[in-house]
Amino acid sequence: MTFNVDISRMATFPLSRRGPQSRILITGASSGIGEALALHYARAGTHLVLWGRNQERLDKVAAQAQRHGATTETLALDLCDTDAALVALRKADDVSPIDILVLGAGLGDIRPENELTELPEQVKTISLVNFTTPVTLATEMARRMAPRGGGNIALIGSVAAFHDLPVATAYSGSKAGLARFSTALHAAMTPHNVHVTLVSPGYVDTPMSQRLEGARPLLVSSTKAARLIARAIGQGRAHLLFPWPFALARLLEMLVPRPIVHRLLRSAEVRQRAAN
Repeated sequence: MTFNVDISRMATFPLSRRGPQSRILITGASSGIGEALALHYARAGTHLVLWGRNQERLDKVAAQAQRHGATTETLALDLCDTDAALVALRKADDVSPIDILVLGAGLGDIRPENELTELPEQVKTISLVNFTTPVTLATEMARRMAPRGGGNIALIGSVAAFHDLPVATAYSGSKAGLARFSTALHAAMTPHNVHVTLVSPGYVDTPMSQRLEGARPLLVSSTKAARLIARAIGQGRAHLLFPWPFALARLLEMLVPRPIVHRLLRSAEVRQRAAN
């Protein structure tokens, strides 16, 4: 993975334009759910702070958002560098307070063929992007929002958090950690009017899920996912899990003895194409 932070791309805006605008920062905004959320929120009176790894794709998303009336700024960076991401968040919030933080960036990967586990380097990268950096950023944002009297933080997890996936231990484990952190932060921040929303989607039609070979049951479009997520954030919901059959699957798995569940999960064949 490459690391690229271009602070010069973080445009500042006149004070007269800051007050009435809703300011939303979205990580993972260059594709998938993050991109769909950026376009969902794009309208006059909204300023979008868009982060992602690919500057070219970020610029395209920003251009589309601007056509809908939003103002934008972009930052290309790799969330494996937690310290750089934290510095960037502080700078963005110092320019003008962020109203909504959406931590949408994430990595999905599975055990390579003919390996007993994921590779250690693979586990480290997934853990940084899916857990360490988002919880660090969420903590900093909560510390800033609470004294201001409110705000919204959303963490994009996965239904994988609730299942022991033998071929994706780092992915399911990092999402499980993110889920527990999110609900704990929700408990801590509720008295301060800071709403923390955990989002646990099933299969969403994104570049990440498109790498999987085979069926993707109950597939949801990224546009619909963005609509559901934005509504949950607006309502200050603690948890959004969709589509609903995955909630039922979670309950059923809790009732079945764990050895049987593990045997079934080990028997499932999961493959994915190499990333572009």
